[in-house]
Amino acid sequence: MTDTPGREPEERAPEQRLPAVRPPDDLAPVERFTSPPSVRKLEFSPERAAQVVRQSANARWVGFLAVIVIILFISLYWFYELGAPGGLTVARQAKEIDAQQVSRVERGYNVYQANCARCHGPNGEGGVGPTLNRQDKLFAHLNASYIHNVLTVGGRYVCGDPKSLMPIWSNAGTPPGPLNYRQIEELISFLTATNDQTYIVRDEHLLDPKLDPVTGKVMTFTGWRDPNYKPDPGATPYPDCWKAEFASPGASGGASGSPSAAASIPPNAQTVEMSTSSSTAFDQTTVTAPAGAQFAIHFANKESGVPHNVEIKDAGGQDAFKGDIITGPAEATYLVPSLKAGDYTFNCSVHPNMTGTLTAG
Repeated sequence: MTDTPGREPEERAPEQRLPAVRPPDDLAPVERFTSPPSVRKLEFSPERAAQVVRQSANARWVGFLAVIVIILFISLYWFYELGAPGGLTVARQAKEIDAQQVSRVERGYNVYQANCARCHGPNGEGGVGPTLNRQDKLFAHLNASYIHNVLTVGGRYVCGDPKSLMPIWSNAGTPPGPLNYRQIEELISFLTATNDQTYIVRDEHLLDPKLDPVTGKVMTFTGWRDPNYKPDPGATPYPDCWKAEFASPGASGGASGSPSAAASIPPNAQTVEMSTSSSTAFDQTTVTAPAGAQFAIHFANKESGVPHNVEIKDAGGQDAFKGDIITGPAEATYLVPSLKAGDYTFNCSVHPNMTGTLTAG
C-alpha cells in the first residue's frame, strides 16, 4: 500500500520474529578415536616403564662421561698454558717468550755484523769505536735503555761530542737512521745476550742456518755478557764517556797484536806507498812488496774525519797484518813482518768494501 497525499497512514501491527528451527544433531556414524583402546590407556605398561628407566640411565652415564671429558680437557689445557705444579712442565707462554727471545738475538746478530762490526769489531773487541764485550761495561753500563738512547741520539749522547763518529741508527732519530724499531730491539737483545746459551747464525733473508764452508757444520755464536760476573767490591762504575779507553795502555783502539804506527822502521826496509781519498776504494788496487823480509807501508788517509787503516789477509782469509786505524787527514807508517811469496788481499778494517791485491815476491 502506498501513502496518499493528504491522508494519514494507517497504523500497522509490529512484526514478530520467531527463532529459527534447528534440526536435531545426529550422532557421528563412526567412533571418535580410531586407535585401539590399549593405546589410549594413560598408565605405562611394565615393559614401557622399564624401557624408560633404561634410557634415562644411559643418558645419565653419557652426561657423566661428558662432564669427565670436559674436566680433563680443562685441566690439561690449564697445565699446558700455565705449567704443571712443581716445575714438571714449562708454561706455553714462557716457552714462547724464550723462543721469541732466541729469534731476536739471532736476528740482532745479523744487524750487528752488517752495521756495527766495522767499528766495534766482529766480536765487540773494538776498533774505531770502543770495546763492547767487556764485562765491566756489560754488567750495568750497557743496559737496554742506555743502548736505545745511543742508537736514537747518536754518539753525542755518550760523551757530548757533536762531532762523534757514532751516527744515529734509529729511524726515530733526527735525522732518521737506517734501522726501524724492530731492528733496534733485536740489536739490543743481541748486545745484552748472555754467554751461557748457544745461538745459530742464520741467513739474514731466509733465516736458514748458515753452514761453515770449511767444516760443513752449522755456524753458532754465544752472547758476550757473563751472568755470573760481579765487579770487585771496590770497583768504580764504568764511566759514561769511553774516550779514556784509547788513551790507556793496552786499550782497544788500534789493532790487537799489530805494530804501532810509530814503530821504528829499519833503515834498509823497503817502503810501499798506499793512500785513500774516499770510503769506497784505495787509491791503489795493486801493490808489490818484498817476500821474506820486513817492509814498511806508508799510508796516507786523505779523507777528512773518516777512519781508515790497512789490513793484509792471506789466501785463507787469516790476518797477516793489521795496522792501527787513523782518522784523516793523517799519515802512518806501518812495519809489516816478512811475508811468504804469493798474493795477499789488503782491505780497510772499517770499510771492508775497500780491497786490493798485494803481491809479495
